[in-house]
Amino acid sequence: MSIQTVLVANRGEIAVRIIRSCRELGLRAVAVYSDADADALHVRLADEAHRIGPAPARASYLDVDALLGAAKAAGADAVHPGYGLLSEDAGFAEAVTGAGLTFVGPSSEVIARMGDKVAARALAEECGVPVPPGTGDLSVEEATQAAAELGFPLVVKASFGGGGRGMRVVHSAEELADAMAAAGREAGAAFGRSEVHLERYLERPRHVEVQVIGDAHGTVVHLFDRDCSVQRRHQKLIEEAPAFGLSDTLRARLLDAAVTLARKVGYVGAGTVEFLVLPTSDEFFFLEMNTRLQVEHGVTELVTGLDIVATQLGVADGAPLPFTQDDVRVSGHAIQARIAAEDPWADFRPAPGAVTGLALPLGPGVRNDFGVEAGGAVAPEYDSMFGKVLAHGADRDAARRRLVAALGELRVEGVPTTAPYLREVLDSGSFAAGTHDTGSVQREWVPDPATKPGAGVASGAGGGAGAGMVGSGSGTVGSGVVPGGATVPTRRVRIATDRGPVEVAVYGRTVRPGAAATASTRPTRKSAGAAAGASSAVGTVPVAPMDATVVQVWVQPGQELAPGDVVAVLEAMKMEMEIRTEVGGTVGQVLVGAGSPVAAGSPLITLT
Repeated sequence: MSIQTVLVANRGEIAVRIIRSCRELGLRAVAVYSDADADALHVRLADEAHRIGPAPARASYLDVDALLGAAKAAGADAVHPGYGLLSEDAGFAEAVTGAGLTFVGPSSEVIARMGDKVAARALAEECGVPVPPGTGDLSVEEATQAAAELGFPLVVKASFGGGGRGMRVVHSAEELADAMAAAGREAGAAFGRSEVHLERYLERPRHVEVQVIGDAHGTVVHLFDRDCSVQRRHQKLIEEAPAFGLSDTLRARLLDAAVTLARKVGYVGAGTVEFLVLPTSDEFFFLEMNTRLQVEHGVTELVTGLDIVATQLGVADGAPLPFTQDDVRVSGHAIQARIAAEDPWADFRPAPGAVTGLALPLGPGVRNDFGVEAGGAVAPEYDSMFGKVLAHGADRDAARRRLVAALGELRVEGVPTTAPYLREVLDSGSFAAGTHDTGSVQREWVPDPATKPGAGVASGAGGGAGAGMVGSGSGTVGSGVVPGGATVPTRRVRIATDRGPVEVAVYGRTVRPGAAATASTRPTRKSAGAAAGASSAVGTVPVAPMDATVVQVWVQPGQELAPGDVVAVLEAMKMEMEIRTEVGGTVGQVLVGAGSPVAAGSPLITLT
């Protein structure tokens, strides 16, 4: 292999995963890190590590010049982008090859073509692959007319990027403009492109994807399929391979469509073609192609016995695929649970913090992919997912039961996690029977706050039922301690975010709202369903519920507010939150501005 040194342009568990494959291949692995990750696991495992900037991703992991500088300083031959961050950025791929380095992934031209969701839809249609009715990139005015023709519900989708970012479901024309603005803003922050388009929203589909991999010699094969239907807010929670409940005919059509599409674009490297599937009618529709490694690649590795990362590195080095399509076989079944620092009993509120203890499950058929160790931290600047637990068994039920047991053994101290909730999902009758779909989390698997695991204890699922599901979205949060140790007044607040309601603990001080002052010339923004969301105690000022970045400020000094008015939009761990006032009054000072960081518990405005 001519590649000898690989710069891993990523962080967390995927950086750890790539470093381990490099080690097995005898390659030097170079890590990069921000100030927030100076003591991270991937930094300690690498042969060499380089600082690339401060904590915010845009000033470090998304800084192309800093990454290329680190590669040059380390004498790297190749750059592996992992997933997320710059992994699907055509400009980054072009910059890497322009610097004389090997990019571990498809060409920048292929990334650009398939990263443009509208262009990818057109290509799929050209290949005879069904696509849901939809539009190209459009303005709000154009979207209003198109929506009337397509009918509701619709999904507003970012035209660039992936991973569920920049997606909003709309059920009426009144929701369209706000949904487009929010989706475009989120896409712009995540991918640097804010264009959006519309697609017809399919009710109760399953999300099935096909893993493909190609080499520079014209060979493209599939590594079979996966089901990723357990999702909340378009973010995957549980994935499995192979996909269950597909007829032989439907599976063959999906696999053929994915390979045909990859061959059409001359695909080199690992990629995934994603579909929405209606199993009862054997229909499927092209969703998108991800031109990178997937978070869920591990379940495919477990059922095929292949190392996808090692194969990526080989084909990037110019080698032919070491196997043919006939060589790829599926043995048994594998399921993965994503472990994120989120509180499912507070509508999956992100909960960054120090991981004071961590005990990973062991046993036959169990695999753990984690990016932290005990003493590490889940930083608020990045994604809340910090690990994955996978289980392999002779069949789907054996894998499911093995993963239930493994999640029961997992212990995470210091932050709440999704583990106990996902254990209950796996143990539910509908998951076991395979009757669920992409809406089951919101529709039938809502956590019951009465069964939330005790605060301050390890977040493993333990031996009991733990997380019962009910039809209510209410959560419970009760700590009166602000991160940092100070005890202050606290209350529970249900926030209407662009991805659904989130209940959080809010820390702040009490004020007396005064008489109304002169009305502001700036209109007050009202949030849909504002009254339902403004549930905290009367007489308090709005504060940041967690460390975040201010996206937008909707008020100004002298403006008169009514209960439920939106004060600001904050972003933390890739989620936007609309912060509303719970009392009426007149704005005294606006204490934050767009683009500025804000600490948990910090007031956003004063009221008089």
